[in-house]
Amino acid sequence: MKVIDMLNKNAIALNYSAGSKEQLYDKLIELHLSVGNLKDKAQYKADILKRDKEGPTAIGDGVAIPHAKSSAVKTPGLSVVTVPGGIDLDALDGGMSNLIFMIAAPEKGGDMHLEVLSRLTVMLMDKGFRNKLLSAKSPNEFLRLIDEKEIEKYGMEKPESSKDKLSPAADRKHTVKIVAVTACPTGIAHTFMAAEALEQAAKEMGVQIKVETNGSGGAKNVLTKSEIAEADGVIIAADKNVDMARFDGKPIVQTKVSDGIHKPKDLIAKILNRNAGVYSHKGGASVLSEDRGVDGIGHSVYKHLMNGVSHMLPFVVGGGILIALAFLFDDYSIDPSNFGKNTPFAAFFKTIGEQAFGFMLPILAGFIAMSIADRPGLAVGFVGGALAVAGTTFASLVNPDATVVSAGFLGALFAGFVGGYITLILEKACSKLPDSLEGVKPVLIYPLIGILLIGLVMFLFNPIISGINTLLNNGLHAMNGASKIVLGMVLGGMMSIDMGGPFNKAAYVFGTAAISEGNYDIMAAVMVGGMVPPIAIALCTTFFKNRFTPNERKSGAVNYIMGLCFISEGAIPYAASDPLRVIPSCIVGSAVSGALSMAFGCTLMAPHGGIFVFPVVGNALGYIVALAAGSVVGMAMLAALKNRAKINNFENIN
Repeated sequence: MKVIDMLNKNAIALNYSAGSKEQLYDKLIELHLSVGNLKDKAQYKADILKRDKEGPTAIGDGVAIPHAKSSAVKTPGLSVVTVPGGIDLDALDGGMSNLIFMIAAPEKGGDMHLEVLSRLTVMLMDKGFRNKLLSAKSPNEFLRLIDEKEIEKYGMEKPESSKDKLSPAADRKHTVKIVAVTACPTGIAHTFMAAEALEQAAKEMGVQIKVETNGSGGAKNVLTKSEIAEADGVIIAADKNVDMARFDGKPIVQTKVSDGIHKPKDLIAKILNRNAGVYSHKGGASVLSEDRGVDGIGHSVYKHLMNGVSHMLPFVVGGGILIALAFLFDDYSIDPSNFGKNTPFAAFFKTIGEQAFGFMLPILAGFIAMSIADRPGLAVGFVGGALAVAGTTFASLVNPDATVVSAGFLGALFAGFVGGYITLILEKACSKLPDSLEGVKPVLIYPLIGILLIGLVMFLFNPIISGINTLLNNGLHAMNGASKIVLGMVLGGMMSIDMGGPFNKAAYVFGTAAISEGNYDIMAAVMVGGMVPPIAIALCTTFFKNRFTPNERKSGAVNYIMGLCFISEGAIPYAASDPLRVIPSCIVGSAVSGALSMAFGCTLMAPHGGIFVFPVVGNALGYIVALAAGSVVGMAMLAALKNRAKINNFENIN
């Protein structure tokens, strides 16, 4: 799309004197109307003003490009006004605007206005060119200058037909259709950020897309059979397993959820360029015709683990908070050995909480196994996890008086992965059986043999894992003083390295495992570390406004809420735009909070964070001090690292 093709000399007004922004916009709209670009002046004005409220279109250096896609536009075009004295249009650099282009784009005309925006901004970066336009004596001279500059930057081009102008995908035989699924372990922020990024990228690339979000509230915008059948390809941006059988035979790109957020165009391009392997669903196995799009070993292990963690979380959070409330409402002096059940009210909470919490490790193991081997793996992993909790061994069967030690969290992890791969081996071994036995496999063969085999494995390995577990717990209990502070510092810092990614989840899983073993100070350090990044950024946008763009400042206040609700992902947009300054600042701030939490002896029996659990925090005052100190340190470091915002004059205009 050439800029010159959208300009008519009768839509150019030079040396105009505008008393207000509204008067200026009225003039630009009248120019559009005069050359037949509009069919409804009032509607177009309403759409322009609506777009203006979303963010400034005055990009600085005297240039403003108000624009809107509108049903009132009949023909795509530009109108131009020059204002020698300048006018205040809330420019990003705070200056006056004197060169204003208004783009009228049809509502259903694709995103051709983005191409025009791009060309204009590139051309107008040349200060000499801007001065020439402002000095133009006539509309014809103005058009000539535009044409010369466009040829200089982009060479000679053939005029595009109106069909080309309205459809960025006009050269394709049909509009490419893609379906996608986004999912993260907790399903709170990354899931929906990846969906939004994919939708925006598809819009810019002229591709149709529907994204199913597998969030904390379940699957939303669920893909139908017909939509999957019609799709040219599938994108799976997920850090936990999703239902894959429905995509059998489709070209598929499978990756982590963070790529959906940061590399949406690359993922879509793989489908467009046919660089995606065809998916074949074989029981629990995921098979692609080529290596392209296959998960790496590390990501596969992480995904299986996170599938277990995501299903475990409701049991952990619900049960853990109820247990913590039982302690809060009980009287320790009545019977210290029965703390949590000394009063009927406390006993009520603790009994329910213990039942829910007791399912934590079997659920973890079961869904890890299911992630590996699909539904047949669930029962095998679940039983393995239960045996890990029980700590049963062959020795305890022979001698009922033998000491039994739970294999705990490590045992459940072991059971989940071993159970999953035992089931896969069984599926492969049974693949040669007659088709008449197909219905018997999942209800008899897999659960019977699988549970028997995982039982044998756990009876053999429980003593070894229990020993490792005991050593680890003894080491944690023995920690005091400086060593415990260092542990808190490391765990707190890990919560901010990737804000919801593998490091963050590793620290969280370590904290929940510690709770199950009675180490409550570790979870306190983990949770306070996760609250710091959004709060530190919110403080910085409040007290050091000149370090941020207008849009960043507007979003800053929301991070107070996200931080207090323990949603670390609120910091991700800031970290993505300036990782070398934001991430180290958040890590240091979180590390300070984690270390202080340990130093103050804070405890947290609830495996969750935010202001919701403050009532059950041990030494709540110290916890608040630790949170405030880390947030202020993170703010100060970020403010020191960030210079006064060198705002890109041509950002945030899309």
